[in-house]
Formats: sequence, structure tokens, C-alpha cells
Amino acid sequence: MTGYFEEARLAEMMRAYPMGSPFLDWTNKLSRDELRHVQESRFAEVMKRAWQVPFYRRRWSAAGIEPGDINGLDDIESLPPFSKTDLMESVDAAPPLGDFHGIESLNEKERPSVVFHTTSGTTGAPQPLFFGAWDREVQNLLLARAYRLQGLTDDDIAHSVYGFGMVNGGHYIREAVLHFTKALFLPAGTGLETPSKQQVHLIKRFGVTVLLGFVDYIKRLAEVAKEKGIEPADLEVRMISGQIGQDDRDEISSIWGGAEVFDWYGVGDTGIVATEGPDKDGLHIFEDAHIVELLNAETAKPVAAGHPGNICVTCLFKTTVYPIVRFDTKDVTTEMVGCGALNLRRIEGFQGRSDNMVKLRGVNVYPTSIGAHLFEHPDTLGEYVCRVSREGHRDDMIVMIEVRQEALGKDDVRNDLSSILREKLGVDVSVETVGKGETAHLTQIDARQKPIRLLSL
Repeated sequence: MTGYFEEARLAEMMRAYPMGSPFLDWTNKLSRDELRHVQESRFAEVMKRAWQVPFYRRRWSAAGIEPGDINGLDDIESLPPFSKTDLMESVDAAPPLGDFHGIESLNEKERPSVVFHTTSGTTGAPQPLFFGAWDREVQNLLLARAYRLQGLTDDDIAHSVYGFGMVNGGHYIREAVLHFTKALFLPAGTGLETPSKQQVHLIKRFGVTVLLGFVDYIKRLAEVAKEKGIEPADLEVRMISGQIGQDDRDEISSIWGGAEVFDWYGVGDTGIVATEGPDKDGLHIFEDAHIVELLNAETAKPVAAGHPGNICVTCLFKTTVYPIVRFDTKDVTTEMVGCGALNLRRIEGFQGRSDNMVKLRGVNVYPTSIGAHLFEHPDTLGEYVCRVSREGHRDDMIVMIEVRQEALGKDDVRNDLSSILREKLGVDVSVETVGKGETAHLTQIDARQKPIRLLSL
């Protein structure tokens, strides 16, 4: 019987998935044909494992697909994509874990160590997440690869605001930094786990140089610092890495004294999929580890580069527990035309969720992307929540926006914000201005990794 790290095969892993300068050397020399060869080989291993898993056998057989029908990546579109809805239906049909992990298909000798977490439940009930040792450590390595690319060094002091508990986030970030760098790591977690005021004092006391987390809470920490008489710009933070999406990174950087701000994308099931590098020209897909397709939300057919679509991921390294073949995340982004500095395909940042979309008079509106537009008005504080109500067959949306005290109750401020959102969204929405902190009980920003941005009335 082997242990977790023996199963992870770390030396082999480092050769297969280089990081640091070996990764840069590899991408510089990489041809698309060579990359395709690597992808095809890894895809074959994933498919071999997936056919052993009841979830895939059931779904693929129902679609009339047999094992010999899929001969490579050219055939991938024949496989039906799946989403969290399908996984939760699996859990309901075969409680409590569902039939997508594949653990029961392995005999006692083959059965690997299993890491178990859940999602945060932002879009519904928490979903079980499973990782074998190899799968988990490849995910950790890939995230460390991104951090290294963005400039993290072994001398850095990294403060993470990703949540712990059953959710995957905080544990994943900690393992990536701990296992694959020598940076000092502060696992602060959310404001529920370590109060925001205490987090500010930790950042100051230990000379934190890198902040890791969702941008909403990182902005919140800057506000709390100011409330305590501490200027964030006077602290030693030089780098911020997290889920930035379409937010105004210049403002975030300015708040934290000119810190470099980097975006990356991933979900609990897949780990990191794409990352921004020093060139800050889109998010480079780790194509040695993932096949990424962008799908039309209604037809599930691929969209062309330059057009938004659902991010659909096939993980090329998940060959032990819960193989992932065409997972439709429902997260929306757009592929950028041509390869970037790393000779890899690129996507833009997170642009919203297709399953959290509101259709207003025929226009698709993504509540999670509205924050990026608020920075255009000097009186907004960046915090907001959307409330949607339905009358008959018509949806209406009110955006509750926090503004500075001196702007409260001013019709011109409200009208200006309405005009900005009309221009950016392409449809009229109602605007309600409120004071600082008045949306916090609705968004739960101090308690959640990802604040709530949409409420249905």
C-alpha cells in the first residue's frame, strides 16, 4: 500500500508539467503539432478511465456512443457536455456522492487516496469534489506555475483570503504555495474565519507582499484598513493575484500602492485553467493540461474566437478520481484571436455566468459583470447587488449601488449611473443609491468567498 505522495509521483509530474523557467523554455520551443501530440496522448488516458465510470458510461451510451467511436480530439464534439446540474442529479440518484467519481469502479489494490471537498454552493447546493493524489498535485503545481509566472518568489509573504471549511478554495491555494514554492503563507481565509480588521493587522504586522483571493474581498480589506487609519498604499503589498475578471485593475492597483494585479481562471472541479502573465494580454490557457472549448449557451455548439461562450473544460490529467470530459462550467468568456506571448491560446477574463443571466427586453445581462462598469463614476464605492422581479412575462432589475455619503439622494448621481449602465448593458435598469456598507447584509461579502450579486424577488 502506497501513501499519498508516492501516488502523486512528483518527480514524474515535474517533468510532465514544467513550471518556472523550464515552462517558459517549453512554450518558447513549442509547435502546435507537438502540443497536439501531447494532448492526444493524455486525452486517450482520460477517456480510458472515463469509460470505467458509471456517470460517463450512462450518458455516452444514451447518446449512442460506444468506446471505439472516440478516436481522438477530433471526435470530442460527439460527446455530450455536462454541467453541475447533471452532477447534482447524479448525487440525487445515487446519494450521497453520486456516480461520477468512479471510486467504486476500482478494486482495493487500485483504489487511490482521495481528497474530498465541496463547492461553495454559490449557485445552489454544494457539489461534492473528488481528487486523487496525482490529480490534486497537478492542480497544485499548475497554480504554482501561474503564481511563478506572475512574479511570486520564495521570499514573498503571501496572504490568502480564500475560504476554508468544506470548500476547496483555501485548501487548494495553501497546497499550491506550500508544496511548490517556499513563500511564507498566511491562511487567513474569509472575514468569517479571520475578521477583516484582524486580517489588516496581519498584513501590516508580517509585512505581507502578495495578496491572493477574490477581488471583491481584497477591495473590502482596503476599506477596512482605511477605517482603522492605515493607508493600504503604505503597506508592502506588491502583487495581487486572484479572480479579477472585468474589474478596474488600475483602481485596485492604486488602492494598494501600485501593486501588480493579475487575473486567473479556474473552478473547483478543474483547478486553474488559464492565467494572466507579465504581458497582461489575456489569460493563457494551460493547454498541456486542459482542452478548452467555448460553447453557445443555448445550442452547446462551439463559438468562433471573438464571440462569448460558456467555458467547457476537459482535464487532461484527471485519470484517477472524477475524470472530467467536457464540463460546461456555465462561466462566460471570449477567446482572443491568435496565440499570445506564451504561444498558447488565450481567453479574456470571466465575463459572467450564463445560468446567472437575466434577460431584460431581449438583452442578456450578467449581474456579476456590472461591478466593472461602476468605476466610471467617481461617487461609487464599487459595492452593489441586483434585485430582479417578474411581472407577467417581463423581468425588471434594480441595481442597488453604494455611493459616497455626499452623493446620497442626489438625482443627478442616480441618473448618471443609470446612463452608464444603459450604455454598457444595452438596456435600461433601475438604480437605487445607498450608503457605504448597506449592501453587505445582502451580498454577504464579509462571510463568503464570492459575494452574492443577484437576488430574485
